[in-house]
Amino acid sequence: MVAVTVSDYRRAARRRLPPLFFEYLDGGSYSELTLARNVADMQALALRQRVMCDVSELSTEVELFGQKLALPLALGPIGFAGMFARRGEVQAAKAAARAGVPFCLSTVGICSVEEVTREAPVPPWYQLYMIRDRGYMEQLLQRVAACGCPVLVFTVDLPVAGARYRDVHSGMSSAPGLMTSLRRVWQGVTHLRWLWDVQLNGRPHVFGNIVDAVPDNSGFGSFAGWVQRNFDPTVTWDDIAWVRERWKGPIVIKGILDPEDARSAIAAGVDGLVVSNHGGRQLDGVPASVTALPDIVEIVDGKIPVLMDGGVRSGLDVLRALALGADACLLGRAWAYPLAAGGEQAVAKMLSLLRAELKVAMSLTGCTDVRKAGRELLVQRKL
Repeated sequence: MVAVTVSDYRRAARRRLPPLFFEYLDGGSYSELTLARNVADMQALALRQRVMCDVSELSTEVELFGQKLALPLALGPIGFAGMFARRGEVQAAKAAARAGVPFCLSTVGICSVEEVTREAPVPPWYQLYMIRDRGYMEQLLQRVAACGCPVLVFTVDLPVAGARYRDVHSGMSSAPGLMTSLRRVWQGVTHLRWLWDVQLNGRPHVFGNIVDAVPDNSGFGSFAGWVQRNFDPTVTWDDIAWVRERWKGPIVIKGILDPEDARSAIAAGVDGLVVSNHGGRQLDGVPASVTALPDIVEIVDGKIPVLMDGGVRSGLDVLRALALGADACLLGRAWAYPLAAGGEQAVAKMLSLLRAELKVAMSLTGCTDVRKAGRELLVQRKL
């Protein structure tokens, strides 16, 4: 079957990946209520179809943090991406550059910032998790700056890891031991394409950005325990000043879901924020990102750019988010599924499909410029 939707790529990724990696990518926390809401609440937004509008010329370009983007989106940070395809972060970064959009490299990516910068046409944005060793963090920020990364995306919603029960069931978070090792080996040898592409030819399998600072660098076993041992739970808004002293470019806070936190972000002097519930992987039962978006946009009131992630599965979803006030979207699973299914070429095709879907949605709602998208594009429900 030819893949023409993110759902198609999801099915292909499920076939290709060993279960522990697919379930890690696909799953959420606890009962996965928020994971489901992210998609359901997005799709519940009805677009307002308009006719007899001149839509012969459409503009999908935006400018963010001094960069011109061909589309109002970026590939958001995803950990372990190098376990989904051979040197996965590099492949995704190349596809993003071809499409004219940014790629954001995760702190817990398999490929280092130096490797991605060397292999991809343009430097990535860099996503920061604060680990306990502040001396190493300072060195890391120097490395990121030396690579020319233009934007720092500081993710703040992981002081502890949410309970991801799928990871226990799949073997990702099983207790170490002979049976766990045998189970993982069996999953690998029964997925031969992945075994050849990633396990045998995609080494080294370490977190390239923090390999020198984190002793148990694999992150396997209990992910929650790994986070507890290595991430810094003492981080507060005061630490923005610490980061600002060591980073001169734009700082974007990712993980805002409450209007009060949006106020705090603005007061801390950040340059942008991402409305996000971590893809439904942290606190289950919270609102969908798209549901939280309007109140945060109102608080921000144009002072800084507002991005959003969670539940974006099509170009129509991108337009829905823009209509509610987002300046752009971060894609997560929407690029990781095609990466797992077919590497760089599949990610590039997915971005091309999203571009086409976005243009169709713009044409049929009478929106000729994504920068002018507003609530007039949505059907307003009567109370």
